[in-house]
Amino acid sequence: MAITGIESLVYGVDDVALAIRFFEDFGLPLVERSETLGRFQLDEGSSIIIRHRSDPALPATAMEGIGVREVIWGVDTPQALETLAAGLVDCDVRRDADGTVRFRTSFGLPMGLRPFARKPVVYAPDPVNAPGRVNRLNQHRKWRERARPKVISHVVFAVPDHEAGFAFMRDRLGFRLSDSQRGFGMYLRCGGSNNHHNLLLLNASAPFPGMDGKLRFHHANFGVEDIDEIMAGANHMERRGWEHSHFGLGRHRIDSALFYYLPCPAGGEAEYGADADYVDDNWVPRDWQEPLFAFAHFVHNLPPFLQQPPAWKFRYMTDEAPRVSGDGE
Repeated sequence: MAITGIESLVYGVDDVALAIRFFEDFGLPLVERSETLGRFQLDEGSSIIIRHRSDPALPATAMEGIGVREVIWGVDTPQALETLAAGLVDCDVRRDADGTVRFRTSFGLPMGLRPFARKPVVYAPDPVNAPGRVNRLNQHRKWRERARPKVISHVVFAVPDHEAGFAFMRDRLGFRLSDSQRGFGMYLRCGGSNNHHNLLLLNASAPFPGMDGKLRFHHANFGVEDIDEIMAGANHMERRGWEHSHFGLGRHRIDSALFYYLPCPAGGEAEYGADADYVDDNWVPRDWQEPLFAFAHFVHNLPPFLQQPPAWKFRYMTDEAPRVSGDGE
């Protein structure tokens, strides 16, 4: 009995109509629209909800700027929800009429818990050919005109004390540590998920562009089938007039995932993702001592901070406690 992943992301934005247009072009299915609300529902049953940042329906937050104002986590059973709720009594808990349990984390971010029966999604990546290895004979690859994400894979926030944030998510909500970029961020997996991570807590004071020590939304990742669908989505978004990613196409070293980021008018960035690692409780977390190397193995447009190849350096962690620089070297 556990949290299985993201059920909903609730955005607070400056321009509702613009945010709706972005996510429609991005490939999410719109199911409800008004002047004050947009709701998208993905194939797995998860939702993206768009509201104006001044909408009284949004919870109060310590977060700076626009972006995801609330994360609703899906829970596999009503019993599991009650067990988790019992451990949150000191977290400003309230219950909605539909049974959703809402609360505030120790790091100031509103979250919620809701029973969620995730719908199965079907992907069928094309076989890959290589010299001497023919997996696709007399068969053309699928051709797409645009991307159609089916799942919300993860969400990312910059947090003033990301290690304390990790401890809260672990002790109160049963999250597991998948990997740690030393001094930079901690990758957390829901207890009922095989995603490498469902939540990334970044160090808001890390020496990295955009970090200013404050609680901020960073990005959300939407899962697609393969590199072809990522690039079909990227091309469609550019044709529709949206700003392209400054990194271009790349692959993260830390979870093997392909990525393509797009600046998002709803806040932060929206990421197409594919081919990430899937893990379970047999996975051993790693301490990445050269944090920027864990960020990317390659990117299309090499940024200044990756001009010099970082050291290939990590170690396996024997427990889920955060490591500190110089400890056990």
